[in-house]
Amino acid sequence: MKKITFLSVFLLVGITAFAQKNLTIEEATYGQYRNFAVENIVSPQWRKDTKTVTYLDNSYSKLLAKSEEGNWAETTLLTKDELQNALKSKFSSDEFQLRMFPYSYSWIDKNTLEFEVDGKNSKYLIQFDVAQKAVKNGFAFSSEGRNQIISSDGKNTAWLDDNNIKITNGSGTISVTSDENKGIVNGSDYTHRQEFGIDRGMWWSPKNDKLAFYRKDESMVAGYPLIDFGARIAKSKDIKYPMAGEKSEEVTLVIYDVNAKKSLTLQTGEPKEQYLTCITWEPNGKFVYVGLLNREQNHLKLNKYDASTGALVKTLFEEKASTYVEPLHDLTFLPNSSSEFLYRSEKDGFEQFYLYNTDGKLVRKLGFKDVVVTSMLDFDKDGKNLFYIGTTNNGLDRQFFKVDLKSGKTTQLTSTSGTHSGSISSDGTLLFDQFSSVATPNDINIVNLKSNKSTNLVKAANPYLGKTNLPKMELVTITSADGKTPLNGRLIYPANFDANKKYPVMVYVYGGPHAQLVTNKFLGGATLFDYYMAQNEYVVLTVDNRGSDARGRDFEHVIHRNLGVNEMADQMKGIEFLKSKSFVDQEKIGVYGWSFGGFMTTSLMVNHSDVFKVGVAGGPVIDWSFYEAMYGERYMDMPQENQAGYDNNNLTKKANQLKGRLLMIHGAQDPVVVQQNSMEFIQACIKAGKQVDYFLYPTHEHNVSGKDRVHLNQKIADYFDIHLK
Repeated sequence: MKKITFLSVFLLVGITAFAQKNLTIEEATYGQYRNFAVENIVSPQWRKDTKTVTYLDNSYSKLLAKSEEGNWAETTLLTKDELQNALKSKFSSDEFQLRMFPYSYSWIDKNTLEFEVDGKNSKYLIQFDVAQKAVKNGFAFSSEGRNQIISSDGKNTAWLDDNNIKITNGSGTISVTSDENKGIVNGSDYTHRQEFGIDRGMWWSPKNDKLAFYRKDESMVAGYPLIDFGARIAKSKDIKYPMAGEKSEEVTLVIYDVNAKKSLTLQTGEPKEQYLTCITWEPNGKFVYVGLLNREQNHLKLNKYDASTGALVKTLFEEKASTYVEPLHDLTFLPNSSSEFLYRSEKDGFEQFYLYNTDGKLVRKLGFKDVVVTSMLDFDKDGKNLFYIGTTNNGLDRQFFKVDLKSGKTTQLTSTSGTHSGSISSDGTLLFDQFSSVATPNDINIVNLKSNKSTNLVKAANPYLGKTNLPKMELVTITSADGKTPLNGRLIYPANFDANKKYPVMVYVYGGPHAQLVTNKFLGGATLFDYYMAQNEYVVLTVDNRGSDARGRDFEHVIHRNLGVNEMADQMKGIEFLKSKSFVDQEKIGVYGWSFGGFMTTSLMVNHSDVFKVGVAGGPVIDWSFYEAMYGERYMDMPQENQAGYDNNNLTKKANQLKGRLLMIHGAQDPVVVQQNSMEFIQACIKAGKQVDYFLYPTHEHNVSGKDRVHLNQKIADYFDIHLK
């Protein structure tokens, strides 16, 4: 009897040891990037003017390389210790303790790397000679400095000291601006709240003798309080938050002459409340191009200015729309040309390239079918062809393309269905192709575009096999509410699925512009939290409704002036799809989303209260008149111009329709969707006698990150388990 008992225990322990376990909430939060990280190449870059790919080792302590000349064998270019010794040699008065080789590095030329490092006393912007293993150029600036940008000759670096610009060079530091009024912000990439593709606030001229920069005057914008609960007596921290229809910031563009130490302002004119976009220097350094977009965001003028006087030279062309015009990219001049440039626009239905000359004449359309350009790569050695990544398969796939600039002929370089990403070598002959699909975790190849031969660098195994019982996922197609447009969806089945059982549902939703949740890549674009919920016996559905990204202008612009209407109609088609499944418990359907998804969650809970029994709305927009002008007015116009639209999607007016259990979550420091939104909804629920649950993260902004993300995911999962199962 004792022997049998011992044997039974041994077998039980053995089976448990080898059994696949469900994800923990920690693994559901971070596991995609830690426990179950797919084998990959870290920070790959093409070395300029070579056929060499560089990358970091897995410990972030070495810069490694593989080259065609070396038959793709691995070599070490530079170690963290060598870099640290070179920094100590150059800057002996400071101390460097590099925890890792700089992840964000770039190649300036064949032998020169550029990156940032932190010393004990200062920050440094470094240009490093890999061949000599020595610092070529290096600038120290305040540890509080931001947005540093180095001139192409390596002699000057511009950076932000609070709201002012400074330039550091071999002669010392120059104060470019000296505004004591904190309402005047110079050189900031947060101009226009980083809409319109803005990712910087300063631009060096091609000859490195001038610096163009934004000067943002937001002193007239109302201050908005954010409460810091960390102090013994809570403090109010005001931010500038121009709400829809209210007074907005006034922005100008300034040119600073480094040699003359003088500034001039481009004559961008009136009205003062306009958006300045697409900032581009002409290669000869004589002119600056600026896209002037009106506050209504339906009329763009591409203007050319004289950099020496600030005067308007010419309006090259204009772009208008009955909905909105949305410039997202600077101009790109063709190699070795000061007379022709590429402009990206969706004016003909899909975001594509247009070749213009500097007189404003359209030379050639370079678009291909219904492909939406998602990433511009580079030109080939002779500047005859342009390489880019674009969408196919109704937005599910990403493929590489090449377009002949002279003829406009486009060639699709990859064809395997899935998500291709990567880059092109300087001469345009080698493609770094990183591929993933629902069936392929990661497959990285170097493709010789002349011979069409491939060299495999990584063929990743499925990191979940044998470790966790990852539920089945499939991509589905659902017809939208217009009766004709196919929508992409992702359905995750409960673990150990039994078609004879009935399961509760969690719909995960975003639904807004510039976001795509469903893609043909590993895990279908889902996070592990979706799979965690499926492991806990939920059906999990996500649908990219009309209004979301990567499907073209008309697919997105259908939301104009009526946010939430067509999006909800499409989400309800997803519900019809679910209800057609015998394994779905139609009385147990819930919805979860954040930001625009929080708006959608709350909208579905109050407008379709008989369907959705549980909702979790994170950082939700409740009243679009409380949202900032740049984003909100693009899609809704001003409240003064579209009062009916604002009233229709003002969820405080529909709080009395709430029936199910709704948990609303907000970050107390949220500068994007201010907490006033959710507080207004709570107050409306109180007045309507409706019970609603509320949770606040006191120290977090628009989303909950770091270790607290585990707490958030556990709260969401618990809420569904308590109220829906």
